[in-house]
Amino acid sequence: MTCHPSSTHNSSSTRNPSSRLRIGIDVGGTNTDAVALDARDRLVARAKRPTTDDVTGGMRAALEAVLAELGERSRDVRAVMLGTTHATNAVAERQGLARVGVLRIAGPVADAVPPLAAWPSDLYGKVVAGVAGVDGGHLIDGHPVAPLDIEAVKRFLGEVAGRAEAIAVTSVFGPVHPEHELRVAELVQAELGTGVRVSMGHQIGALGLLARENSTVLNAALGPAIAVVTAALSRVVADHGLDAATYFAQNDGTLMEAAHADRFPVLTIGSGPSNSLRGAALLTGRSDAIVADVGGTTTDLGVLVDGFARESAAGCVIGGVQTNLSMPDVLSIAYGGGTVVHDTRVGPDSVDRAITTRALVFGGDTPTLSDAGVFAGRIALGDRDRIADHRDGGVAARLKTAVEDFDTEFSHAVSLVSHGRRDQPVIAVGGAAGLIPDTVGGHTVERPRHADVANAVGAAIALVGGEHETVVPAGSGRREALQEARATAVERAVERGADPDDVSVVRIREVPLSYGGRRSIRVTVKAVGRLADPG
Repeated sequence: MTCHPSSTHNSSSTRNPSSRLRIGIDVGGTNTDAVALDARDRLVARAKRPTTDDVTGGMRAALEAVLAELGERSRDVRAVMLGTTHATNAVAERQGLARVGVLRIAGPVADAVPPLAAWPSDLYGKVVAGVAGVDGGHLIDGHPVAPLDIEAVKRFLGEVAGRAEAIAVTSVFGPVHPEHELRVAELVQAELGTGVRVSMGHQIGALGLLARENSTVLNAALGPAIAVVTAALSRVVADHGLDAATYFAQNDGTLMEAAHADRFPVLTIGSGPSNSLRGAALLTGRSDAIVADVGGTTTDLGVLVDGFARESAAGCVIGGVQTNLSMPDVLSIAYGGGTVVHDTRVGPDSVDRAITTRALVFGGDTPTLSDAGVFAGRIALGDRDRIADHRDGGVAARLKTAVEDFDTEFSHAVSLVSHGRRDQPVIAVGGAAGLIPDTVGGHTVERPRHADVANAVGAAIALVGGEHETVVPAGSGRREALQEARATAVERAVERGADPDDVSVVRIREVPLSYGGRRSIRVTVKAVGRLADPG
């Protein structure tokens, strides 16, 4: 594999300072955080409110608190960015999902494994309205595998009519040759009407039929779930009279406009870790570090490389489904501020958002890891005397052991993500970041100001990105094909809201392919730029 890194933008604006503000919102499992940043990326207001079951209640409360703190300056807000786990939760909980007709264009060369063969049965039953495979698709060099079987497509659409709210279509080598997917999309509109959404594989992910197909179906299924959030965000912004554009954070740490999130909701999955990493980078000025985000249920560790999250080599698994989505390389351990301290073990269950009523330091009767942190003198939270007053005389010993267990597991996790390097600091962020000791396995620990709202900061400073993957010839024509791939990535970044004058290519990856009728290279190009001025 050949990788061509390019210089990346610092998120701080180099243009003349202005009065314009951006608000970043992060909806976590326990709290919803909101921050306002000025044109120089200085934090000028912040708020933390409990996350509500409907997501939108906590989002509204946090935004209203920030606007109240801003006062008259709220009229200067020009953009609101949201990072949310709503899509992730919809898949995990099997709620709010559309029924999808699943069509694969790959016959007769790629039908050995049926579509969605590895899906959990409960999710399959919840989502799938029908499945079919039809002849068509292309070889890697562009030659058709077979003509698209239009009559078979029409028969399938007739079978799922009235049952499918969306259609997901994936073609073999679709990202390189999407013609058959585009033709099916036209047929869907003609046969089923414009009210049926169409999710096409070439717009979702990279080469690799099965994982791309999974991502395409999830994208189709998530339409109703993300529509609730995009509508709620727009409504909250409008209710407060803000002249502000709305954006969603996506899994690679960049932004997309709310309208784009409506079309590609699967891309919002995994935005949380990216936001915490980028937020930690701004708050500390570090571009290379380990970032540990201690939340209510888990502690997530990732690595900053040149100011961006180190990416995972494999696509993530969502609700039991393997996808091809680009995600940060994150290691999670089941220790968070709300983790319950039992008689003989710590966790993995958590009191989550009920910590302010159930934890000992708040007068509750459930020992938590936050109680352990308070008892150890690491966290200032609630009333420490309530631990000593607790009727269980052995609770102090259990809390002491819980801190020791956390330290051991956390140290091991740091050693795994560091790959043996000792020169990287550990940046502690998140609501329960105080649990982390001052040194870990030779790594120093940094605790930046506003560490508890790092995710919201990361959402507010995120750049807008576009990515394109294609296959180019290894010999003559390579240069022209690379230029076309670069232009496509830049175009996609601009479509998602990037300033056309600020977009640049930050990464080109080339991987020689070992199959196909001629020598070829798989190329992935990523472009990023600052958010275009919506005002």
